[in-house]
Amino acid sequence: MKPRAFTPGTVAMLAGLAAFFGLFLVYPVVWMLRGAFVVDGRFTLEFFAMAFRSPLVVGALTNSFLIGALVTIFTTLLALPLAHLFTRYDFPCKTLLSALLLAPMILPPFVGAIGMRQFFGTFGSVNLLFGLNIDWLGGGGFWGVVIMLTLNLYPIMFLNVSAAMANVDPTLREAAENMGAPPWRVFRTVTLPLIVPGCFAGAILVFIWAFTDLGTPLIFGLSRVVSVQIFDRVTDVGTNPMGYVLVCVVLLLTVALFVVSKRLVGAKRYEMLARGHTAGSERRLSGWRAALVLAGIGAVVAMALVPHASVVLQSLADRWFFTVLPSEMSFDHYMEVFAHPLTVSSVRNSLFYSSLSAGVDLVLGVMIAYLLTRRKIPGASVLDAMAMLPLALPGLVLAFGYVGGFNWKLDWLNPRDNPTVLLVVAYSVRRLPYIVRSAYAGFQQTSITLEEASLNLGASAWRTLRKITIPLVMANLVAGTVLTFSYAMLEVSDSLILAMREKFYPITKAIYSLMGRIEPNAPSVASALGVLGMLLLAASLFAASKVLGKKMGQLFRAG
Repeated sequence: MKPRAFTPGTVAMLAGLAAFFGLFLVYPVVWMLRGAFVVDGRFTLEFFAMAFRSPLVVGALTNSFLIGALVTIFTTLLALPLAHLFTRYDFPCKTLLSALLLAPMILPPFVGAIGMRQFFGTFGSVNLLFGLNIDWLGGGGFWGVVIMLTLNLYPIMFLNVSAAMANVDPTLREAAENMGAPPWRVFRTVTLPLIVPGCFAGAILVFIWAFTDLGTPLIFGLSRVVSVQIFDRVTDVGTNPMGYVLVCVVLLLTVALFVVSKRLVGAKRYEMLARGHTAGSERRLSGWRAALVLAGIGAVVAMALVPHASVVLQSLADRWFFTVLPSEMSFDHYMEVFAHPLTVSSVRNSLFYSSLSAGVDLVLGVMIAYLLTRRKIPGASVLDAMAMLPLALPGLVLAFGYVGGFNWKLDWLNPRDNPTVLLVVAYSVRRLPYIVRSAYAGFQQTSITLEEASLNLGASAWRTLRKITIPLVMANLVAGTVLTFSYAMLEVSDSLILAMREKFYPITKAIYSLMGRIEPNAPSVASALGVLGMLLLAASLFAASKVLGKKMGQLFRAG
């Protein structure tokens, strides 16, 4: 039973959360809307009219929309059969293959793009190996971006679709099969209609991510996309309204997608009267069927690991020019990561930013989860929505809003002078949903009777939270904090936009900067830095999975 009374502590937490979300989430969005729609105190649409008369803007919007649509289609085509196999059948090496399918989550797509460019460029390894002259990255890098994002984002779709399929009552499928329906018809008429909410949830996240991804198009040199056009307008954010217009288009599209999906999904009913027992519902595959499944999943895993392999090879390459594989290899570039002034400072900066952001997320996550599960407060749904909003709000939008909205005389809050505070806040806001979900699950699984006993014995609410509740949910908090820290280390959009001066560069901005230099070993050093970040994220995910177990997948689902 949630207490109704407002204690001073509850009021203080609500006031603090309102101030945080108001300043760092609502204010930047309002500022961008004002910059796009208001001139001299009057509402106007003239900037939008100018934007849609520009061939450059129209071309960028078209390319971004096509990238988002194609990546969503391709990830769905990959995820549906994979989720079907993993939820319906049991086969050898299933656990190992399930882990390998999620491997792309440990590599930011723009880091993988560095090695993919070496593999699939006009004079890359694939063409040299087979004696071809094919532009695999065609359209100025368009197809390279689509392929790279597909390989990186299909785990998000896979997790959402798998969760939806796992919730389908197996007796419904069995009833259809007993009536003579073939497997494809059972899937089309029973399973597929019931997993629509999960498919929509994953599709929206994938589309928005692909539509707004910044790092991958930059590495592939594809400038005619919305994200790069916004990035190019950061420097003149105070004088050119076109950046605000593009950001508002992204923001409005994001909101429209969620509203439409709610209407489409909410217009139908998907619930089942009761859920049958799933124990023993998986069918064991053996013989040629198991071999065929293993071959298919292995092919997907092999494709997904190509970017990882390419980055590792690039990080070891002393010389890689007009050869299928590097002609000279060494570990010197890893040593250089710890000697190069830019990489050394970027690692130090990222550790600092990420540690602070993880601490901020921990405090905010505990407060939000506590209020939602232990206090019956008005507007709880609003608080929950604000905490989850960063899942739908692209980092590109938020970072651009910080640049425009915090152009103040306060040096410590102006990214042009010192982006530390805003980088920490941006990382925190972007990853807050992870720790909120983790803490929320912990609070839900902990009986409130222990806290009531503590309160009845005279302990204060704060002492009860500190001595009773927090220790009981510590595993969830540790796992959530590890995830927020590791993903903040490799955050892309916020880092590329907010870190404007070299001494403040985090790891991802240092990688991008190295890729733009003419130094002969710069790509290899950048790749070595990316590999170290990848290893850090892999170790963090492994540690979190050990603490949370199978529940870790819940953190990456949209529903």
